Amino acid sequence: MFYDPTENTQATAHESLSERPEGGGSRKVGLVRSAIDPTQLRKHLFYETSHSPSLADLVGYEEAKEIIDFCFIANPYYPTPAMFEGLKENFPNLIKSYPSSNPITCQRNLAEVLQVNPDHLIIGNGATELIVLLNTTLIERIAVPIPTFGEYIEKLKDQRDAELYTLRPEENYQLDLRAYLAWVRQRGLKALLIINPGNPTGQLFSFDEMIEFLEHAKDMELVIVDESFIDFAGDPIPSLLQVAEQYSNLLLVRSMSKHCGVPGLRLGYCYSGNLFILNRMRQYIPTWNVNTLAQYFLSLLPSTNAAYHESRKRLIGDVRWLYSALRAIAGIEVYPTGANFVLFKIKGGMSAAELQMLLLSGHRMYVRDCSNKVGMDKYHIRVASQGREKDSKLVEALGILLG
Repeated sequence: MFYDPTENTQATAHESLSERPEGGGSRKVGLVRSAIDPTQLRKHLFYETSHSPSLADLVGYEEAKEIIDFCFIANPYYPTPAMFEGLKENFPNLIKSYPSSNPITCQRNLAEVLQVNPDHLIIGNGATELIVLLNTTLIERIAVPIPTFGEYIEKLKDQRDAELYTLRPEENYQLDLRAYLAWVRQRGLKALLIINPGNPTGQLFSFDEMIEFLEHAKDMELVIVDESFIDFAGDPIPSLLQVAEQYSNLLLVRSMSKHCGVPGLRLGYCYSGNLFILNRMRQYIPTWNVNTLAQYFLSLLPSTNAAYHESRKRLIGDVRWLYSALRAIAGIEVYPTGANFVLFKIKGGMSAAELQMLLLSGHRMYVRDCSNKVGMDKYHIRVASQGREKDSKLVEALGILLG
C-alpha cells in the first residue's frame, strides 16, 4: 500500500512549478541563494557516521540556520507555537530541576493520546536508546531486511548476530512479507524486524497485510515492528498499537522525533502486550533517562492532541504534493511512499553524493545521500517534506540540476 496522489494533486504540483513572481520573469532566477564554499564543509564527517552529519557539525550553528534541512525527518507543523512558548517560559526552571524518577506519569500522558495501556509503555531517550536495549537484552540472532535504519544492525552485541535479508535494487528494494518469513524460517531464526513504513524506501504495508503477517508469524519468539513513520501513512493511522496485546511476540518501536517534530528532545517508546519482554528491558533503563524538557513536552500532549492531528494531516497533503512534483522531473525515478519522506533514484550517472554537494553548496539545501546504507547503491536520495513552500524550492532546484 502506498500513497496514490490524486489527479488534482498532480495538477497542483505542475501549476506550482510554472508559477511566476509578480513583475514577470522566472522564479528560478532567485532560486540559487549565496553559495557555500565547498572547501569550508567538514566533508570528513560523512565518513565517520552511518547517519547524516548534523548541519551544525558541517557548517556551524549560524550557517545552519540558512540551510533547508531535508534530512530532517520530522513534522514541521508541531509542536504548536503555544507549546514552544510554554517550553520557553519554563526553561530556566526545567534545566535547574531533576527529571522525575518515576516514569508512570509520562507513560500516562503518552498513553492518553495513544489510547493504550500505560503499563505496557516504555519511554526512552529517543528510539535509539530503546533499540540498543532490545538489541542487548532480547536478541540472540535476528533477521533484518536491508537497506534499513542502521541502528538495528550496528547496536547489536555482535553485528554477526544479524542475518541480513538483502532487498533487490531491480525490485526497488521492496520487501515481500511472505518470502521474507519463509527465508527467516529456512535460516532457523526466531526473531525478525520489519520497519513499516520502510526506511529509507517509504514502502507501506497496510494494517490488514500486517495482521495477516502476524498471524502467520506466531511461531516467532520476537517480531519487532518499527512504526516511527506510521502516523503519516493515512487517516485513520494504520498502527498495530490497538491490537498489540493480541500478539505476545510483538514489540512496537516508535520514534517521537518524526511525528511530533522534536528530535532534539530525544523521545521514543516501545509498546507490547507482553510484560515479560518489557520488564527485561526495564531492568536496564537508567533512572532519569528522560530529561525535564522532554517530560514537560509529554505533559502537553493530551491538551494539544487535536492540533497534533491537524498538523499530521497537513503534512500528509504536503508529502503527496512533493511526490507528484518530483515525478515530473525527468532525471529521477521516484518511489511511492507511506511516510513523510520520499526516496528517489538519480538517472544519468550522477551519484547521490555529488547531487547532495551541489544542492548544499549551490542551493543551501541538505538532502540524505543513502549510499552509506548497507545494501543500497550510490544513486539514491531521500528527502523529507519540510512544508509546501520549502518543498517547492527543492523541486525547482532539482529541476535545474537534473530536469
